[in-house]
Amino acid sequence: MPRAIWKGAISFGLVHIPVALVSATSSQGVDFDWLDKRSMEPVGYKRVNKVTGKEVTKENIVKGVAYEKGRYVVLSEEEIRAAHPESTQTIDIFAFVDSQQIPLQNIDTPYYLAPDKRGEKVYALLREALSSTDKVALAHVVLRTRQHLAALMPLDSALVLVMLRWPSEVRGLDSLELGPAVAQPKLAKSELDMAKRLIKDMSDEWRPEEYQDSFQDRILELVEQKAKAGKIEEVERVEGEEERRSADVIDLTELLKRSLGGKPADKPKKASGKDSTPRKPAKTARK
Repeated sequence: MPRAIWKGAISFGLVHIPVALVSATSSQGVDFDWLDKRSMEPVGYKRVNKVTGKEVTKENIVKGVAYEKGRYVVLSEEEIRAAHPESTQTIDIFAFVDSQQIPLQNIDTPYYLAPDKRGEKVYALLREALSSTDKVALAHVVLRTRQHLAALMPLDSALVLVMLRWPSEVRGLDSLELGPAVAQPKLAKSELDMAKRLIKDMSDEWRPEEYQDSFQDRILELVEQKAKAGKIEEVERVEGEEERRSADVIDLTELLKRSLGGKPADKPKKASGKDSTPRKPAKTARK
């Protein structure tokens, strides 16, 4: 199994299901690094004043949020840290909704969830309950100090956590300003019949093994050819990536048994205050 990027628990009522979060996707694009052609050394990004063009040292950089055009509110690092949601290491379920109710444009990044620390049985129970009711769980989760809206849903024998875009981040279809020619088109029956026939003629099965990035394949072939020809430059790499740490979570399977035995479960709390959907400023300053 790929390395877990986060460990915590699914939480609703008295139920805690220890899980490990694993990325469901991987980036396959070609990564082009910048190199100094004179010395073949890595080239990084400079912090440059956009007005003077001069480089700015780290200690002279502050973070600001655009309040009005040309006017910024400056926030200290302490103020920014205080505004971050508390990292609870839990996927806090606050509601269950029909799976068809989540708009396609709100779907962002999928992650696999694997049971952790003897949580297999409760994990399977939640998956089966979601499958049989055709529901998905809406939840809040904090990853790397950022709060996310997420949907927990079953997929075959597993559970998937899909990060959702906040509603304030999604533009409405009215932003397209579609006119009546699109919204209420006047189509001839013959035209629609031909379009349907074309779709039928081109219909096929989903074959993921046949869908590949041709640009990536060509670049990798070119790299392999040049490497075999001895055209390889030695570059000193700078290592700086830290190991991610995650907190241990107590297995509370006994609380599930108590809940099923008739003991009243605490009603899941809906987010309020700073845990609610954050307002998006007019423009966020670049880091």
